[in-house]
Amino acid sequence: QVQLVESGGGLVQPGGSLRLSCAGSGSLYTMGWYRQAPGKERELVAKITPGGITNYADFVKGRFTISRDNVKNTGYLQMNSLKPEDTAVYYCWAWRQSDYWGQGTQVTVSS
Repeated sequence: QVQLVESGGGLVQPGGSLRLSCAGSGSLYTMGWYRQAPGKERELVAKITPGGITNYADFVKGRFTISRDNVKNTGYLQMNSLKPEDTAVYYCWAWRQSDYWGQGTQVTVSS
């Protein structure tokens, strides 16, 4: 069983930055971030393996950076150059023999 707790969402102006954190119980699992905007399906944003191999959706490449601290069992998503279309609920995700999800945190990009 893996429990995930996100933090760091909020309201930011276009072009601004936010950093999301995801504190997990246990270790050695692939983790990442998905997002879901109103009326749209949940989509992968980025993921990272325990060894640090990353994978990004094309729409965030060059703007978002995923990282992890394996000692703290915490993952991070640094989001720069935010756009209004990045507005969504962001969910932390982990996989260790099963999918695990956090409760979600709202990110709103608006002037």
